[in-house]
Amino acid sequence: MKRFSFISLTVFFLFILTACIDDSNVDEETGSSDTGAEEQGGDMTIAIPSDIVSLDPHGSNDDPSEQIRDTIYEPLVTHDEDLNIVPALAEEYEQIDDTTWSFKLREGVKFHDGSDFNADAVKANIERIQDPARASARSSLLDMVSEVNIIDDYNIELVTEYPYAPLLNNLSHGAGKMISKELIDADYENALEQADSDLSLEEYYELRTAGGDDYDAAVEDISQFVGEMVETGPVGTNYFKFESRSPGEETAVSRNDDYWNTPALLESITFKVVTEPGTRIAELESGSSDAILSTLTSNTDRIEETDGMTLMRSDAVNVDYIGFNTSKEPFDDPKIRQAISHAFDSEAVLDGVYNGSGIPANGPLAPALLGYSEELQGLEYDMERAEQLLAEAGAEDLTINLMVNDDNPERLDAALWLQESLNEIGVTLNVEQVEWGAYLDATGNAEHDMFILGWGNTTGDPDETITSLYHTENHGNNGNRSFYSNSELDSLLDDARQETDEDTRETMYIDAQEIIIEEAPSIFIRHGEYLNAYNDNVHEFKANGFNMLDFSETYIDSE
Repeated sequence: MKRFSFISLTVFFLFILTACIDDSNVDEETGSSDTGAEEQGGDMTIAIPSDIVSLDPHGSNDDPSEQIRDTIYEPLVTHDEDLNIVPALAEEYEQIDDTTWSFKLREGVKFHDGSDFNADAVKANIERIQDPARASARSSLLDMVSEVNIIDDYNIELVTEYPYAPLLNNLSHGAGKMISKELIDADYENALEQADSDLSLEEYYELRTAGGDDYDAAVEDISQFVGEMVETGPVGTNYFKFESRSPGEETAVSRNDDYWNTPALLESITFKVVTEPGTRIAELESGSSDAILSTLTSNTDRIEETDGMTLMRSDAVNVDYIGFNTSKEPFDDPKIRQAISHAFDSEAVLDGVYNGSGIPANGPLAPALLGYSEELQGLEYDMERAEQLLAEAGAEDLTINLMVNDDNPERLDAALWLQESLNEIGVTLNVEQVEWGAYLDATGNAEHDMFILGWGNTTGDPDETITSLYHTENHGNNGNRSFYSNSELDSLLDDARQETDEDTRETMYIDAQEIIIEEAPSIFIRHGEYLNAYNDNVHEFKANGFNMLDFSETYIDSE
């Protein structure tokens, strides 16, 4: 035994000596060690076009908010580079029957506040987004979940009210990202205290389960306060954690060193609000920002021709569109909507405003989505037909307003293009520029005639685009800012989300788009590109077709 120990010790030291003189990771020119990892990190600053609206994943539906929230929170499942569903906080999942799904949760995951991620946290999140007291603009994405059954600490079952094909896709959405249960409880306690309610947290939860008039009264009391603590101190599980926020100026996150997976390399990210597109590029040129989001198509040449800057193009799973408020005159008349649609030259706008970036859109569904069809025919540019329809509708001296957000010059240019076109047929179009947050509020509350927006699908399923934008139940902030209602379309969309045969679903979504094109609650402009940019000191900075940013391997040069 002693002889064996001596030989083993000798072999061990020889192994160490060999490892010490191994030169396989030595740079041939400098002779220095190329470990890299120790030097990779840094503090990244990104110039963004709009301030966030909400830090709560059950809050707003806007991209600027979601891009920042995506660094803080994680869902049960997510997408890979090909937009396929893959595990995230749930390491396994299985459909048990038409309405039942089981999820095995990842063990050992901690929220940023040190609390455990487990089945209780999942249940608390789903019940919160469904709670009318939260009044989530994203509740429709999970309102079909009728039961959340805890099997044990790390196994859970979700039961849907009816067969629902895109459940996994919806769980991958920002609405399905997980907040700390401790924060959820504290937030409700704060709301009850602010409302001077006599209810304890446990009593409120019991009322929520039972329903009834007492619950409705409690909801009315606390609804204005639910979410306050999540907005000021969000807590998730992802590779960055919330650090600070100066409304209108910047939001900062810092690395989560206790991340359950591989921690990020960057030490921090500061998202700096720079609304003017030219100023964002100047930030990049000067080095004040390391990267910028949402550059204009008119600026792509400037970036691509500048040494030290890289333009990052991502095919967008989105649609840019002009919407009518169909709940008010004159847009409650389809002929008026059709007339204005025929007066919009989408191909000319694609070339003249968007510099050929993207492809023309005949309907709401982008090419990557089930139901997209090149055979769909939109309302083509036809000024004679536009005049004819206006005459049939009895429209004379028509004056209408079109609202755009003030941080998007391309939308303004598209509005001015339509303004000039309508002027040729005797229609006066006034263009109003509004700050982003106020713009979302106004269009969500039907305080508009027309508007221009984009809808970026973030689930990879057609239901999230077409149902959000056109189903009656989603009027306002849930997505349907056209306030469009069509019982035939509603029924078709309800059936399509329950259909499990993919070919049948595809046909149903094509049929749905034909209704929408004919009824014309929207003018479809294009399926675009996401255009972001970064300096050469930035490495491994990526974005997907949803324009969600991947910082998992991003780092900044130390020099």
